[in-house]
Amino acid sequence: MQRATVEGRAGGRCYTEQSDGTECDWGTVLTWDPPSRLVIAWQINGDWTYQPDLSQSSEVDVRFTPEAGGRTRVDLEHRALERHGAGAGPMRTAVDSPSGWPGLLQMYAERVTQVS
Repeated sequence: MQRATVEGRAGGRCYTEQSDGTECDWGTVLTWDPPSRLVIAWQINGDWTYQPDLSQSSEVDVRFTPEAGGRTRVDLEHRALERHGAGAGPMRTAVDSPSGWPGLLQMYAERVTQVS
């Protein structure tokens, strides 16, 4: 993977660009409400392949809350994992692991600190 893109609008695509030039869809923007909230349909199924049916996708809700000293609190909730059926348990384990959302949020915090 070379880059991950989230198109900044409701209905926008979420996808990665691979080193061979191909793109891999993984979600759709459901709510785009800068600067406070972003909700994405997580369209990856239990086999870690793209699931085009939104009714079978979970949701990633990210909220940005201003705090004292120019800081921002970031809260991430990955919900409705039961929509993934039998793959829900392994998916929950994967996204809760250090290489899942916790690792991504840590990389985000480090990047924001470098830029500011």
